[in-house]
Amino acid sequence: MSSRPADLLIARAVRRGGPWLAALAATALLGAAADLLLPAALGSAVDAVVRTQARAGAEAGSGFTGPLTTAALLVALVVACDALGVLAAGVSGARAARWLRSRVVAHTLSVGAGVTRHFTPGEIVTRAGVNVEEAGRTPEAVVTAATLIVPAAGSVVALALIDPWLAVTLVAGLLLIVAVLRAFMRRTTAASGGYQQAQGEIAAMLVGALAGARTITAAGTEDREAARVLAPLPRLRAHGLALWRLQARAGVQAAVVVPLLEIAVLAVGGLRLSAGGLTVGELLAAARYVVLGAGLGSALGYAARIARARSAAQRLEQLFAVPPPAYGDRPLPPGSGTLELRDVTVRADGVRLLSGVSLVVPGGTCTAVVGRSGAGKSSLAAVAGRLVDPERGAVLLDGVPLREIGREPLRRAVGYAFERPALFGETLGEAVAFGLGAGDDAGERSGDAARAAATAARADAFIRRLPLGYATPVGEAPMSGGEIQRVGLARAFAQAGRLLILDDAMSSLDTVTERQIGRALTGSLSDRTRLVVAHRVTTAAQADQVVWLENGRVRATGTHERLWDDPGYRAVFRAEEAS
Repeated sequence: MSSRPADLLIARAVRRGGPWLAALAATALLGAAADLLLPAALGSAVDAVVRTQARAGAEAGSGFTGPLTTAALLVALVVACDALGVLAAGVSGARAARWLRSRVVAHTLSVGAGVTRHFTPGEIVTRAGVNVEEAGRTPEAVVTAATLIVPAAGSVVALALIDPWLAVTLVAGLLLIVAVLRAFMRRTTAASGGYQQAQGEIAAMLVGALAGARTITAAGTEDREAARVLAPLPRLRAHGLALWRLQARAGVQAAVVVPLLEIAVLAVGGLRLSAGGLTVGELLAAARYVVLGAGLGSALGYAARIARARSAAQRLEQLFAVPPPAYGDRPLPPGSGTLELRDVTVRADGVRLLSGVSLVVPGGTCTAVVGRSGAGKSSLAAVAGRLVDPERGAVLLDGVPLREIGREPLRRAVGYAFERPALFGETLGEAVAFGLGAGDDAGERSGDAARAAATAARADAFIRRLPLGYATPVGEAPMSGGEIQRVGLARAFAQAGRLLILDDAMSSLDTVTERQIGRALTGSLSDRTRLVVAHRVTTAAQADQVVWLENGRVRATGTHERLWDDPGYRAVFRAEEAS
């Protein structure tokens, strides 16, 4: 992947440091300026001492009091700038990380289910966590590394004013240090990318293992799963060692160049002193300036941070490269919720899930979608409400293509219930009303809609039996799998304005409850179009029409009674019962 988008992302993150970034730059520059003035002040003090050795005591002391006072003030300024710089670096880094994390989370959620086709949940969490933190440290690294140029350049100028030969010697050494830093940056960026990739793989497999923790414990395969999760550990170790070796090699190179540079400048300065071209104070100042100039070598640590930040930014850009669905601005016209699929093809990872599916679900009717496992039922449910977009073909609601409908009108029109619903909101009441509209009376309307939907989903009774009823915190509600499904159904019932899509959303319900909800689907919810992924004969029998899928294609449509004459259709339900 090109590093240019990642570098642009880092630049935008740096700008998000706000006024604290300006404070960091100001303190760094002011501290660097004080560092540059300090050698001159000390050198002046030494020369003053040398010049006044023959004078009387009081007069002698007054000759260098001023330069020493100036030096003391400069030292105090350097300390104050360092302290304020630490605070500014922390705050600006936190602001940059917050901006990056907000972008990652917002983009990931806007892409929706499509992002998991490219990245596992563990990978996404790693990028939104560890990689964002690494990229968020960029402001401090960039500003501090940039300000190291100030003392280096200033030292060259100061030495040129003292003696041009000293400046030439320092410049030669600085060119060697810059070459070391460039090579270190290039190699560290590549090694950091491999390290972060291995981190993401471990996190991805750990998240998957935690999701199946009960199965792993029941099977007694903890050791085997631990080995599987930690399989990338040797690669992580190899990349980590590579990073340390790179840093050690560059550190050794800098450790050799910097002392040799200091020795070279002092040797030239000693020769100039013996020839009468320098004073003792100027030689002391030159020695201090070469230390400041060679301090460019301390940029090694900041270069490592920037390299890691660039690798992290590249991983974040890979997330941003997955485009969110684009919504139109067309409102939905008045209608009964007629759903139409025209030659729809859906593909994921090169596998065709639906192929040339065309069908019409009349408004206000109930359609059951049946088929063996892998026939494409969930893919049809996903494309019907635009959780995913088809590779080819179009899906229309009341004659309007879903791609042209605005986000809010579409989400108010379509309600989804899933086999394993995720319950959002602090309380059960909020979980049922999650996603309903806003307004001055939104709370009251949401509460009324939630209770009506919970009643239709047969969730109202068990929610009311809880001590806090609808105010029960979601995490403290003792619910079975079937009760969780009923809360998910209630949320979908409350959300759906025209189209209700149930993707295997009643698989954990007992037969009696399923029949009761089935009566609600054909009774109080009959003003909405219902598309139900069905595995049981009773659900298919209650539908107005059945769509029979096989290998991603529509094998037949019709009433359950008519299709029941086909042995292949009956075999679908026997296979489901056997599984």
